[in-house]
Amino acid sequence: MAIVANKIQDAKVASIQELKDTFSKSKDFVFADYRGLTVEQITTLRKRLRGKDAQFRVVKNNFARIAFEQLAAPDVSGYLMGPTAIAIAPKDSNEVAKLLFDFTKEVPALKVKGGLVGSAIYNTAQVEAFSRLPGKLELISMLMSVMNGPVRNLAAALNDVNARLVRTIKAVGDKKAEAETGVSA
Repeated sequence: MAIVANKIQDAKVASIQELKDTFSKSKDFVFADYRGLTVEQITTLRKRLRGKDAQFRVVKNNFARIAFEQLAAPDVSGYLMGPTAIAIAPKDSNEVAKLLFDFTKEVPALKVKGGLVGSAIYNTAQVEAFSRLPGKLELISMLMSVMNGPVRNLAAALNDVNARLVRTIKAVGDKKAEAETGVSA
């Protein structure tokens, strides 16, 4: 006869709390199946993700589900089946998704399951489409380029007026000099 423990083990509670603390620092998560990846490949992926200030954590599905429930996040239990790793993206989550999809081209064993971006749950196709969007820094640079365009054109136009005036005066001076040399000869 099996003995059923009514008390939850302290180690499990601590693990769930640690996941909850980690998850609370971010709003965006990408779920992946890491089955078939070598330790070296996972290490390489983690290094690349660290460059984007993101983490790649292998999680116990039940612990992650409980942590997400305690954070009142949408139900992501559909992605917490089988071997699961979560890419935790505190900022620029589309860059993290892009990096994961680029990595799947190198290592097809990695499978992106879906994602939680803000309060929206994305399936694999939606995460892939999201990864193709420009990142925050790209959008800012595009906006700055658009904002600088009219100022740059105005400066060029104002500079062009001065340049035309100088060229016209030089042309008139050249003509007068040519006429004087032509008259005196």
